[in-house]
Amino acid sequence: MARDNGFGRIPPPLRKYLIALTAGLSLLVMAGAETDILPDGRTLELARANFGSRAAERLQAWRNLTLRLAEASERDKLERINRFFNGLPNVDDLALWGQRDYWATPVELLVRNGGDCEDFALAKYFTLKAAGVPAAKLRVTYARVWLPEEKRMESHMVLAYYPEPDAEPLILDNLVAGILPASRRTDLSPTMSFNAAGLWSAKQRGQAGRIGDTASIRHWNDLLERMSQEHMGDKQ
Repeated sequence: MARDNGFGRIPPPLRKYLIALTAGLSLLVMAGAETDILPDGRTLELARANFGSRAAERLQAWRNLTLRLAEASERDKLERINRFFNGLPNVDDLALWGQRDYWATPVELLVRNGGDCEDFALAKYFTLKAAGVPAAKLRVTYARVWLPEEKRMESHMVLAYYPEPDAEPLILDNLVAGILPASRRTDLSPTMSFNAAGLWSAKQRGQAGRIGDTASIRHWNDLLERMSQEHMGDKQ
């Protein structure tokens, strides 16, 4: 059995359990529309059997939180979901997955109890959608972030929430506990953003500045393809 908080490379025998685990998701990806991502009973049992009781508890907590927030205000959804995922450890892809850049599914993030900025931003995106926030208000955003201790800029990813199409976005970031307006995040320099509907330049706010679709984002498409295959495998 894998250790609950182990951050080393996944031994090959455990990879099949991760595939089986995420196959238990009730997730459908079709024409860019993602539906129910929450774990079912089979997923929870696989998590408990192969990654320990705490992994299953994290998945159950995620499910419970998302369902409870169905009737909450959008601000409450943002606050609660941001806080939930920011409680997980920030772990480098190479240390966790043995790859330099791996975009984990929300289930993988939770059973491994850690991930990097992409994993946090994507998990918040999918979870907020599952909780009823319209996808048009959410954009996963590439940025450069200033790290004062290291005194350098580094590639980063956050989730931006637009209350109105041309409004200043609020930023959900695993490096910062609170949700702040973009104008207060002077340490961030966004470059472009995306969701299932398209790809935007960061030079223009809101719906302006659309520069294409997500076909050029290989990791995004790989992630959706894996999710789709996992879902289809669960139906077989």
